[in-house]
Amino acid sequence: MNTQDINRRIRLVMDLRRKGIGDARVLGAMERVPRDEFVPAAVKDQAWDDMALPIGRGQTISQPYVVAAMTEALQLSDRDKVLEIGTGCGYQTAILAKLCRRVYTIERHKILLSRAEKMFEKLGLRNITAIAADGMLGWPKINGISQAPFDKIIVTAAAREKPPRALLDQLKIGGAMIIPVGPSGDQWLKLYKKESDEAYSVRDLMPVRFVPLLPDIASDSEGEAA
Repeated sequence: MNTQDINRRIRLVMDLRRKGIGDARVLGAMERVPRDEFVPAAVKDQAWDDMALPIGRGQTISQPYVVAAMTEALQLSDRDKVLEIGTGCGYQTAILAKLCRRVYTIERHKILLSRAEKMFEKLGLRNITAIAADGMLGWPKINGISQAPFDKIIVTAAAREKPPRALLDQLKIGGAMIIPVGPSGDQWLKLYKKESDEAYSVRDLMPVRFVPLLPDIASDSEGEAA
């Protein structure tokens, strides 16, 4: 890593701290995970800026502040089993992997998932399990084995009106889920805490802008021109 990259990382972490991110573990993960490795070559010079960037297929890598705020809100521990809906380029996944026991992550675009898995391998992140599936249905049983319930769930695409029921069902009692909710132009990041099988508390955190949460595995041509 060259001096310029080190300085950019330090500047970003200082900027996140100024913007209110106070969890030292989250800030440490944001500094250690090389965001420039997760973005296309055309935008690498902006990788350490606090802004969202395109990653192809009509998807984006979230603004670092939003990644940090979502991660901090979950109050992760190194014992947590986390479900992530929307792997994307894998940057948020890598941040989670530094802070919890295991991450199970779902992506509907197979090409993005393949790239992300190669990056996890390159960075030596061994506590991530990634699949292509319909994230709105939660983590599927594989060979008859269920990984639910999860301690924490993070969704990186916006549900239009409310979180999918399957995700709430896969959250353990006492667990937390962070998810953007609302139509384009009027989305709020919400933190759900599961009080019982039928009761949840909900807190609005901040306005955000995410791609919509969509069902099914994407076709090979979906978002191809984006």
